[in-house]
Amino acid sequence: MSVHEHEDERLAALREYAILDAEPEARFDDVAKLAGAALDMPIAQVSLVDEYRQWPLASVGVERDEIRRQHAFCSWAILDDELLVIDDPTADARFKASPLVTGPTHARFYAGAPLIASSGHRLGTVCVIDREPRTLSPRQAEILRTLARQVVDLLDLRLASRQLDGALVSIRAMATLIPICSHCRKVRDDENRWSTLERLVQAKTGSRFTHGICPDCVREHYPDAAEDLLRQGR
Repeated sequence: MSVHEHEDERLAALREYAILDAEPEARFDDVAKLAGAALDMPIAQVSLVDEYRQWPLASVGVERDEIRRQHAFCSWAILDDELLVIDDPTADARFKASPLVTGPTHARFYAGAPLIASSGHRLGTVCVIDREPRTLSPRQAEILRTLARQVVDLLDLRLASRQLDGALVSIRAMATLIPICSHCRKVRDDENRWSTLERLVQAKTGSRFTHGICPDCVREHYPDAAEDLLRQGR
């Protein structure tokens, strides 16, 4: 199995996106569909290469099933920034025994453009497969590279959106906190003014207060009259 030189860092970068084993998403499905249509290929995938597997984020022409990394074309495609083109896998010692070649996929051509994150790590590929030997034109190669860049942009956007959602949850939690003075028990309002809790609640809700005394304070401050007052329900 081919392994990237900085594999631990690459895997950490991949997992930061928190997308492995996620449900299908239309934005990635659309990229796979576009790759297949633009390059006239029956099979197209957006794939991520994890530690022991290649996992399809989106797939057209074959089921969205993962494959062991040792059998995957894409595990070689992520070793370099350049496009990997395999004109005939049956003639390549690295791939001729792969289930992708010997099994129902019947791969006879492969081209994959690496998904290069801003960190420089290669996370996976946008790839296409044909069941007949063929070649890739320079224009088709550039289309594949462009789609790979678009997938990275989509991954970054998805990550940023998740991070923003997390930040908003924290902000909302902080917004429900009311600073209170540990000495005089005054509270601070939204305009940074300190006032009594009664004034703040009245300003926020329109509620009005009446005054009474709780049982504990009755016992503490009026011990002689406590039993009579509590019995009267005051």
